[in-house]
Amino acid sequence: MNAEKRQEIFRRLSIAIPEPTTELVHHSTFELLVAVILSAQATDKGVNIATAKLFPVANTPQAILDLGLERLESYIKTIGLYRGKAKNVMATCRMLVEQYNGEVPDTREALESLPGVGRKTANVILNTAFGQPTIAVDTHIFRLGNRIGIAPGKTPLEVENKLMKAVPKEYLHDAHHLLILHGRYVCVARKPKCGECVIYDLCEYKTKSTPAPAVAGAL
Repeated sequence: MNAEKRQEIFRRLSIAIPEPTTELVHHSTFELLVAVILSAQATDKGVNIATAKLFPVANTPQAILDLGLERLESYIKTIGLYRGKAKNVMATCRMLVEQYNGEVPDTREALESLPGVGRKTANVILNTAFGQPTIAVDTHIFRLGNRIGIAPGKTPLEVENKLMKAVPKEYLHDAHHLLILHGRYVCVARKPKCGECVIYDLCEYKTKSTPAPAVAGAL
């Protein structure tokens, strides 16, 4: 895929999705961190339902430590794998209090040292909370990188590295959420909604199933 096509893909996506951001409801960097930890193998909607009850009661590291493991579990038990996630959140809160003065660190190394925080979660925090041009490769972005042809790869890290090189600089900060939201609502896994896709004619997916839609602003 050439640079001109990549430029046009992100230009159109940025028009179709004018406010690309996370759908995890949060009001602080710490709330975002907890929500992202809870979102592993869970939907944002499901996480938001749980955190809508949790955060009014405890939304700082110390408050969650004071809450205790059992009460934390009671707030998030509707989320898959909640027991393991609760233990990770508690351990993370303890580290934040003891090592970071209760604040979420803004470096990859520090973030990845927190329990339950891997490269993908660290990238979400660095991008969404701290404005860094990172791309967290979840299932949607991995699928789109390969399906669209913009960054084919066999592993999430390979797709991430290719996207970091392929995405035009002016779209690098928003690329993460542009691709996630496009993958969540249009380029879905089983039956992509090609008839609604603003980049239909640019996509290199070999099995497009519907006629090309009219695209406003297409070159």
